[in-house]
Amino acid sequence: MRACQPIRDGYVEREGVKLYYEVYGAGEPTVFLLPTWSIMHSRHWKMQIPYLARHCRVLTFDGRGNGRSDRPIEPEAYRSAEFTADALAVMDTTGTERAVLVAMSLGAAWTLELGALHPERVAGIVFIAPALPLGQSAARLAHSFTERLDTTEGWAKFNQHYWREHYREFLEFFFSQMFTEPHSTKPIEDTVGWGLETDPEALVATRLGSSAPGEPFSDPERVAELATRVRCPVLVIHGDQDAIRPLANGAKLAELAVGELVTIEGSGHAPHVRDPVKVNLLLRDFVKPAPPPRRWVRGKSRRKRALYISSPIGLGHAQRDAAIADELRKLHPDLEIDWLAQHPVTAVLEARGERIHPASALLANESRHIESESAEHDLHCFQAIRRMDEILLANFMVFHDLVREEHYDLWIGDEAWELDYYLHENPEQKRAAYVWLTDFVGWLPMPDGGEREAFVTADYNAEMIEHIARFPRLRDQAIFVGNPDDIVPDSFGPELPLIGDWTREHYAFAGYVTGFDPSDLADRQALRAELGYRDDEQVCIVTVGGSGVGGALLRKVIAAYPWPSGLSPRCA
Repeated sequence: MRACQPIRDGYVEREGVKLYYEVYGAGEPTVFLLPTWSIMHSRHWKMQIPYLARHCRVLTFDGRGNGRSDRPIEPEAYRSAEFTADALAVMDTTGTERAVLVAMSLGAAWTLELGALHPERVAGIVFIAPALPLGQSAARLAHSFTERLDTTEGWAKFNQHYWREHYREFLEFFFSQMFTEPHSTKPIEDTVGWGLETDPEALVATRLGSSAPGEPFSDPERVAELATRVRCPVLVIHGDQDAIRPLANGAKLAELAVGELVTIEGSGHAPHVRDPVKVNLLLRDFVKPAPPPRRWVRGKSRRKRALYISSPIGLGHAQRDAAIADELRKLHPDLEIDWLAQHPVTAVLEARGERIHPASALLANESRHIESESAEHDLHCFQAIRRMDEILLANFMVFHDLVREEHYDLWIGDEAWELDYYLHENPEQKRAAYVWLTDFVGWLPMPDGGEREAFVTADYNAEMIEHIARFPRLRDQAIFVGNPDDIVPDSFGPELPLIGDWTREHYAFAGYVTGFDPSDLADRQALRAELGYRDDEQVCIVTVGGSGVGGALLRKVIAAYPWPSGLSPRCA
């Protein structure tokens, strides 16, 4: 499920080639996220679209050769000038007079042409890991692309014959080089999947067309000439661990275009995917800098404030979080609590008269995603969370903007996975005391997941363990809602610690937080009367969990019971 839906989409046809475009948001200016090499389509911008669309208008399109656009097989169809003309056609069709252009990798070639040859349409350019022939040569150029080679090791896979005969293997190799950062299993899976949406013949044509004589992708003099003609503001973002195009290439482009170079240490060829918070903030500051706060409160005049981020996946979180908030107010009667939450948590909070921060309306719906992943009471929670990556990032960016504009003394995250993960990835963003709550620690593979799932769950666990080891003070308190005996006896994975040992070392245990006192329900007759059951009525209660996931199982339970004539079950 996407974190953000387009407000408009459609096709534009140019010289027989149909191009699919999408428009998001409605603010100013327009940010045009341009296509890159046709090995991927526009979904590679999924971490940028929701954040940018909250602040401005966003335009994307699938480049010819992938996605919902056509796939011509003639090399001439993939010349840089064709992509440039495609971009202008999409701008014209969507009524976009002028835009800030954002390019990634090979997309730098036609973006450079747009900036140099059509300056009236370009308000600024951001190049991410530009794949242009500047500075150091790319490793793949050591081998012929067109001749059949004696080896298929390493970059020898960048060869048309290998593509036609071992296409998936090439994709897996290429994207392993694109993502040099550890723990990149999900983006590699995503990009391999996107690569499989086109075919080797189309990809061969893209390579032959883009490397023809005079093309910016292969002609340093042409690139230099175009770069020096660009007059708009330019930003170049490049990772220093880029194995596709060295950092020196991005630095040279920034020099020629008289732009700013931002280096992301430890990042590979797709920093917008693996370091999306940093890239999103760089884009926001380049496109539309955030205004300074208009209101300040003198320190001694300000009451203590807490921001509570409660997971929407299950009403159990809402009940325990409300109980915790009550206890906090007993300890600190003047404490103000704002809630960053979404349905169904907000239903409980509204009934209690809690203050739900207006920014909550901007959150992408996590419960809806989980429900969309479940069928017939079959929910693979780990994979559902993995596929929620763009939603989690979008919601972290909502949190980020909120706490940048408003001051809180304490952040409380009850299984707010987006908050905990992206704070550890971006520890410089911590501005308040932070408490983390959860009732489970670590991921375990399902038996039918095989070796792949065992590897991926262990990799996720290893990343989490590394986060805590590297930034042990980022969580001011980590609380396990439950008891030590509740922890499973398994390990996090091969050569990783036991979950129980590690959790006891890094968590405090709170016991169960139910949100109610069982003694309040001791009067059985009064409870039956409150729920509307007769004294002589036989009651069977079935519970299968929250989030709407158990609906199918509940229906099966009801259907299995032989109801007397004239009676029907009641579901609450």
